[in-house]
Amino acid sequence: MRIFSMTFLTVLPLIVSSISWSADFSTGQEAYNSGDYQTALAEWQPLAEEGNADGQFGMGLLYGNGFGVPLDDDQALKWYLLAADQGHAEAQCNLAVMYVNGWGVPQSDEEAFKWYSLAAEQGVTPAQISLGNMYSVGFGVAQDNVQAHKWYTIASELGNLDAPSKRDELSVRISAEEISEATRLKDAWIESYQNLQAKH
Repeated sequence: MRIFSMTFLTVLPLIVSSISWSADFSTGQEAYNSGDYQTALAEWQPLAEEGNADGQFGMGLLYGNGFGVPLDDDQALKWYLLAADQGHAEAQCNLAVMYVNGWGVPQSDEEAFKWYSLAAEQGVTPAQISLGNMYSVGFGVAQDNVQAHKWYTIASELGNLDAPSKRDELSVRISAEEISEATRLKDAWIESYQNLQAKH
């Protein structure tokens, strides 16, 4: 059984989350979290059909997990793509998961890397961890310890609990110069992210 999750963004103190759920989406989210998938479907489907990215993401969750509807990768892909194309970070992350696993699409590390990158830039820490993993081993992108360390450290600073151990494990295998460069890149990313969040 697979579970796509609704990952809540963790951000630095005093920074507002980049996802602002609509009121109707929140009603569906509460129902989804309590296992009332029919209510979630009733709330999210009209939103999705109107072009609301949150609603489209919700429909992707339902179809991608088979909650309240038959598991249907084609439908999950459709809704995730519609939301992802509107810049919905969590839809982008879940779309990457579909490409990594070949669920409803040809397996493609390159496509997964593309969608993880878009989500990671918006602060989705599971996407940042996945990018770190991809850079660490060279899946979908050229192997790059500096980039791997950067993304693990960013995810760690944004509160991801798995990131510190991944960063520390990599740190013992790379040079002090690589760590220094990764730290410089991380600092620049954090500053840019904070500035972006301050505008919202």
